[in-house]
Amino acid sequence: MEPIYEGKAKKLYTTDDANVLRMEYKDDATAFNALKKAKFENKGKMNKAITLLIYKMLEAKGVKTHLVADVDEINLLVKRVDILMVEVIVRNVAAGSFCKRTGVPEGTVFEKPIVEFSYKSDELGDPLINDDYAREMKIATPEECEYLRKQALIVDATLTEFFKKAGLRLIDFKIEFGRLTEDPTQIVLADEISPDTCRLWDIETGKKMDKDRFRQDLGDVMEGYAEVLARLQKEQA
Repeated sequence: MEPIYEGKAKKLYTTDDANVLRMEYKDDATAFNALKKAKFENKGKMNKAITLLIYKMLEAKGVKTHLVADVDEINLLVKRVDILMVEVIVRNVAAGSFCKRTGVPEGTVFEKPIVEFSYKSDELGDPLINDDYAREMKIATPEECEYLRKQALIVDATLTEFFKKAGLRLIDFKIEFGRLTEDPTQIVLADEISPDTCRLWDIETGKKMDKDRFRQDLGDVMEGYAEVLARLQKEQA
């Protein structure tokens, strides 16, 4: 197995199947486009377990993902995809960069979910774009953008109920999609869904249980991740 890619939180390796990769979750944590960095023991293990649990649930609900199989504590087998350079953010409650851009107070509940697109570029700071940008930048067609929007809202509705049962409030999340290399006409959910990519608040206390604990120096970062995993596992039992 040859390494072919290393990102901020994961590594990818080839396998004997040209259309399947091994995805390894790292213990590294980054924030603010990697301006802030740290390493937390067992972070990769927990994010892998949470992603596996969520992706199995989404697959059972009819959402197509790149998941192939579990491997071990920090590795998954995934379908090889060409990642779309359009990241999709869904917001249910005002938080993070939305508040900074608009001045809307954190915790403001939206009447309907807000869907945002950003250009996947660390160098440019993942700037916000829209369907027209994506079309003219040749990174996604109008039809693909509409598909991403619809899929993101399905994921949002499904995850909102899923987390609610575990006593967690889904504030917002970022997801990525990719075209299958073996069939580029198919676009599937890729990358991960974990406390690295979601904002999750305890329903009763409002305690933040996600990467904001690292971003905002709140402490007990891995304790929050561990609590999320434990609640989801209990809900699935």
